Amino acid sequence: MWSNNSAVPFLLTGFMGSEIVHHWIAIPFFAIYLSIIFGNGTLLVLIWNDHSLHEPMYYFLAMLAGTDLGLTITTMPTVLSVLLLDHREMAQGACFTQSYFINTLATVESGILFAMAYDHLIAIHTPLRYNSILTNSRVMKIRLGILMRGFLSIAPPILLLHWFPYCHSHVLSHAFCLHQDVMKLACADITFNRLCPVIQVVLTYFLDALINLISYILIFKTVLGIASGEEQVKALNTCVSHISCVLVFYITVIGLTFVHRFGTHVPHVVHITMSYIHILFPPFMNPIIYSIKTKQIQRSIVRLFSGQGRGEAIILES
Repeated sequence: MWSNNSAVPFLLTGFMGSEIVHHWIAIPFFAIYLSIIFGNGTLLVLIWNDHSLHEPMYYFLAMLAGTDLGLTITTMPTVLSVLLLDHREMAQGACFTQSYFINTLATVESGILFAMAYDHLIAIHTPLRYNSILTNSRVMKIRLGILMRGFLSIAPPILLLHWFPYCHSHVLSHAFCLHQDVMKLACADITFNRLCPVIQVVLTYFLDALINLISYILIFKTVLGIASGEEQVKALNTCVSHISCVLVFYITVIGLTFVHRFGTHVPHVVHITMSYIHILFPPFMNPIIYSIKTKQIQRSIVRLFSGQGRGEAIILES
């Protein structure tokens, strides 16, 4: 049954003690929001329109950009409404839904980064079999598997939130809903909700990180076996963008985990700031990284924004 308090909304919180400058704090958040939409939206347009980018790696990149867009659009309107309009109330159903998508999309992003590592491994370790291994149907199955894992693994603890009674304070510590934040307000046995995310982290983030590491050990071993130094550099350059995105993602995850687990005496503003960095920094950096480090993306950008794109693209390529 639904709890008697199901109609009582949660109260979101901005930067406690800094309410008087919330409007000023909103300015960089809004700028980052627009940058994320523009950067990831541009990547999606490029990959959709440019046939030279219709390859497995760029299909995964499009999925990464879409996930980053989804994560940002899920959270930032709520954050901006708190900072700009002081609109703090959020219905419980909307809060649980937001929490579900935040956790789901973060899990999906971890899976995409693992799939991209697999793509690089096949491209470098067995280049002659690349097209026969990563067929369009297989890429589609991998993408579907990543989505199913993300959307199904998060469902059980989020569904339980609907049945919990909330007799404590309804004030959350963020300007958006997080599962670990909401469950602490429940007046019920939340053992499952405490343990399930830990298991989920081990089976997703930790496992994906381990597979990423193993993939790059095999990649470096293959690269070291290449006689030509120039070919070694060329092979490694194809991995720079992905390695950078992996580092950005997992450094923010590890930083947030350490702050939550061991930062008992750390100021509350540090907890809040790390949460925003975890949600906003990877979506902000990923399109920048791929635009700077990937020549095919650079050429496609030139063709998109310049009338003489093809001629300039040749210059970039050379």
